[in-house]
Amino acid sequence: MITINSDGKIMVRRCLVTLRPFRLFVLGIGFFTLCFLMTSLGGQFSARRLGDSPFTVHTEVIGALESRVVLRKMSDLLELMVKRMDTMVRLENGSELHRGDKGHIIDRFPPGAKLMEKIQAIAQNVSDIAVKVDQILRNSVIHSKVSEGQRDQCEVPNDPKYPDCSAKVEWMHARWTSDPCYAFFGVDGTECSFLIYLSEVEWFCPLMSWRNQTAMLPASKPLPEVQASFRSNLSHLLELIGSGKESLIFMKKRIKQLATHWVLAAQRLEAKLKGAGRDQKQILIHIGFLTEESGDVFSPRVLKGGPLGEMVQWADILAVLFVLGHNLKITVSLKELQSNLGVPPGRGSCPLTIPLPFDLIYTDYHGLQQMKQHMGLSFKKYRCRFRVIDTFGTEPAYNHEEYATLHGYRTNWGYWNFNPKQFMTMFPHTPDNSFMGFVSEELNSTEKDLIKNNKASNMAVVYGKEASIWKMQGKEKFLGILNKYMEIHGTVYYETQRPPEVPAFVKNHGLLPQQEFQQLLRKAKLFIGFGFPYEGPAPLEAIANGCIFLQSRFSPPHSSLNHEFFRGKPTSREVFSQHPYAENFIGKPHVWTVDYNNSEEFEAAIKAIMKIQVDPYLPYEYTCEGMLERIYAYIQHQDFCTTTEPSPLMGPPQPARAPTSLAPNTTHLVWPHNASLGSEAWPPFHSFQGWLAETGRTCTDACLDRGLICEPSFFHFLNTQDAFLKLNVSCDRTESEMNHLYPAFAQLGQECYLQKEPILYSCAGSNTKYRRLCPCRDFQKGQVALCQHCL
Repeated sequence: MITINSDGKIMVRRCLVTLRPFRLFVLGIGFFTLCFLMTSLGGQFSARRLGDSPFTVHTEVIGALESRVVLRKMSDLLELMVKRMDTMVRLENGSELHRGDKGHIIDRFPPGAKLMEKIQAIAQNVSDIAVKVDQILRNSVIHSKVSEGQRDQCEVPNDPKYPDCSAKVEWMHARWTSDPCYAFFGVDGTECSFLIYLSEVEWFCPLMSWRNQTAMLPASKPLPEVQASFRSNLSHLLELIGSGKESLIFMKKRIKQLATHWVLAAQRLEAKLKGAGRDQKQILIHIGFLTEESGDVFSPRVLKGGPLGEMVQWADILAVLFVLGHNLKITVSLKELQSNLGVPPGRGSCPLTIPLPFDLIYTDYHGLQQMKQHMGLSFKKYRCRFRVIDTFGTEPAYNHEEYATLHGYRTNWGYWNFNPKQFMTMFPHTPDNSFMGFVSEELNSTEKDLIKNNKASNMAVVYGKEASIWKMQGKEKFLGILNKYMEIHGTVYYETQRPPEVPAFVKNHGLLPQQEFQQLLRKAKLFIGFGFPYEGPAPLEAIANGCIFLQSRFSPPHSSLNHEFFRGKPTSREVFSQHPYAENFIGKPHVWTVDYNNSEEFEAAIKAIMKIQVDPYLPYEYTCEGMLERIYAYIQHQDFCTTTEPSPLMGPPQPARAPTSLAPNTTHLVWPHNASLGSEAWPPFHSFQGWLAETGRTCTDACLDRGLICEPSFFHFLNTQDAFLKLNVSCDRTESEMNHLYPAFAQLGQECYLQKEPILYSCAGSNTKYRRLCPCRDFQKGQVALCQHCL
């Protein structure tokens, strides 16, 4: 008789009690095996999808070979399980015989023999499947031998049209694993995968003759031409902008407030164009400074008196582009940007996965940096389509990377090697950039009369919503003088207690909604600035509501050399007052600029202001119609992708002899009226005038002195020896160099200098050594961005 000790019985009973969970475990093994096989085999059958690179199959086959090893291990594991279960069943059978004598047979478990049969069947199936997988994989490897052999024989081509190919292949050998985007495009470490990538995704190597052309990236196709038509309903634009940020809510409110003005302006422009057709542009607007990745310091401050100038401008830009009838995509997050551009997964080293689907991209410096980080070589390929909203402007000396680095002009915001006209400013700081601007609400005649009749003769409003602006040293002195003549009001933000920086005699209203702030301006006689913020929209808004703007004169002028605010900005411009545009383009009686440190001058200005009354005034270029005209002209005529000007990589220009001539009884050059060349150019060549500036003067100032605007696109007419001769300048020696002040004449030594680098043509910049040759043009009254025949 078989005897089993008590420990053995306990072990067997535990085994039997856990038999049902064990069955579930076996079923789980089977299900996992099936899923594993489907995944492995599915990868083989889908490896030759249309558009996949041929070496994708090679990579997946290697993975499947590893899968085959796993299957064999699973089969061995199941066989081992069968052997152990066989021993356990035999042991249980003996135990049951022993318990049978006592009538305690446990019948709630299935017989051990049936369970063994099921386990053996699963093991056999796994073994059979492993054999079949082995056969499929062997056939797959044999089938790809031809193409594999061909790929193994790839050699780096020696083609003079692709001089960088060999170096790029070497770079790929060392760095292809540095960014997952290379594997996304099919790079697997083989020579052929490098060459295919460098010829079809990038463009450093010639195309491989044996390659299937259908596997390449889709060729860039011209976007469908659709005629643009003016829009009169802005509700869809509000949907496109979205919500979730206080900055976006502010922008939407502004668009709603000005909606009627935009519609009327569009109707007037449409009448001027007389039905002229124009293409609808696909435009991406990426507001980089509002993205979380850039910090978005503006949104939290919207309701706390923070700066709103940038958001005012962006709201107006969105309205203009939409009203003009263009198709817009608006992004304020990096994720949205990547999705719209077609950025491949990885760290941004590779080009886009699709041709850029946008004709134009409007962004700011933050957005520009984000796109450079994620577009790879596509950033250079499509950089002519960018339009950069740049509040303070970027001068050519800071824009040219090599020149800026060599001559101390490099900053955190410059060196993009763009055409300087691609930078679009809030005010017309320098004609080197394009003037984008913004708008202020235009009043009708009834509203103007109402304002004039309700003006308080002794009420002043201070320009400054943040308490920090009121920390200006010496403010008590000139505010004390002002308080003798006027009641002073402030709109300084505070939460619970009055800001201590605001003097007790100032009536502080706190931060006001836009409509209430406008009502305050319509009652006030004076709007006074403390010297900061620079060049904001509020002074123009105050002047449009019938206020006189009083501001401080800076001596010495503020610039990047002596003032922290301008340090690092890509401009050498000197600011002589808080709002140079208001001083130079509007002036008295609407704008008074005085020395706040001179009490007598300040008090005399206050007395004079008390005696005069002004009408509400708004320059045409800051009306809805003026901005619509300007942006319409830019979109229609500014094309930096097909320019005939040499690029920074093409070497020095070879100027042709321009048919300029000396104007009668004057000392400047003009474009002959009988010249046929340039009639279709923009700006038209007949608006050109060439002047020799006085020593130490910028071309911007030299043209303004003559009632003209500097036009950098005309510089190439003056960048010739012939231009010097026609201006009666005698050159003992002529040199061509890379310098943002050239073309110029140095009287000491009678030396003439020509410009070697076209994107360094600059209206800005001066030196007491040179008299600069300056290209000027006429302009429309109230619209300095456009010449008299530019619309």
